[in-house]
Amino acid sequence: MNRSVYITKLASFLPNEPISNDQMESILGLINEQPSKAKPLILRNNQIKTRYYALDSAGRTTHTNAALTKEAITKLFDNDFGVAEMEVLSCGTTSPDQLLPAHAAMVHGDLGGKATEINSTTGACSAGIQALKFGYLSILAGQSDNAVCTGSERFSKWMLARFFKEEASIVAKLEGNGIIAFEKDFLRFMLSDGAGAALLQTKPNPSGLSLKIDWIEQRSFAHELPTCMYAGATKDESGTLTGWSDLDQQDWSSQSVFAIKQDTKLLGDFIVKKGMELLKGILEAKKFNIEDITYFLPHLSSQYFGPRIEKELANLGIAIPVSKWFTNLSWVGNVGAASPYLMLEELFHSGKLKPGDKLLMGIPESARFNYAYVMLTVV
Repeated sequence: MNRSVYITKLASFLPNEPISNDQMESILGLINEQPSKAKPLILRNNQIKTRYYALDSAGRTTHTNAALTKEAITKLFDNDFGVAEMEVLSCGTTSPDQLLPAHAAMVHGDLGGKATEINSTTGACSAGIQALKFGYLSILAGQSDNAVCTGSERFSKWMLARFFKEEASIVAKLEGNGIIAFEKDFLRFMLSDGAGAALLQTKPNPSGLSLKIDWIEQRSFAHELPTCMYAGATKDESGTLTGWSDLDQQDWSSQSVFAIKQDTKLLGDFIVKKGMELLKGILEAKKFNIEDITYFLPHLSSQYFGPRIEKELANLGIAIPVSKWFTNLSWVGNVGAASPYLMLEELFHSGKLKPGDKLLMGIPESARFNYAYVMLTVV
């Protein structure tokens, strides 16, 4: 079966009003009633100026993750395509609202419609692309004629100060300061909320632009690298994780077990190097000339990594001029699995694209070092 798959529509949903750097702790709260000492350094490095939270000014929930995802999906619907026509719903996230049911099932429940094939992918930043690949392969195999694929996050609820209160009080007794370890404080000022959605179909739009999916490649390096970012677990000095279900219930709060944590040394040592080496190998295998790229869309967790990626690409002989880069990190924030969709949606509707343009997306995931690359052609 000779089929092609096209992204014919893209949509995004960012909840509430943009949040400035100065507003963050007034919404998330102060841990142990103290401003974070790490916050200025983290924000200076990541260069995020605004982000969005599914919380009101008092830290109360305004949207669930499923609700964020539904809002993005419904923006795809029009007179020609609606929930009744949807054949596959594939949803990726790091931060589902519950352990069970699966995230895609909850989104389907909110959307309504008809009996539909669903798929839930979980992990971290590459979960949204894993969801995209499921939809892509379903259509490519002739199993379906369309798929709605999403990436979404609701990190803000995990980062509220009250969830660190017990650990902070223990630290205060031991050390006299009540300052949470950097690995937990770090991500409170990196992550935010939102959702993106893509409609995949077998034919391009009859008028206007579409994006032909040329290929989607993913590789995990968990076989050789330890855990870098994690939640719902503790990590000992040897790098071994102990999951929440093997911990005593009192440890869940006393050690902020469900907080997202990151080993920033591991991140710095491997995230760029492994990802760029993989990209070089993929391009060589596909005999693709990097100079043919029109836009490079790297998912950056922080602008800190931009110059390092640029340097590594040049060292490997696959330099991509910064003039070809497109990222919206500074005004949208780091929204994990949603970020690739949010970047692509903004570029797609920017008026900058023209038929024949080649778009390369790069999505690193530090959880245990998984990487995804997507090649698209504008038609």
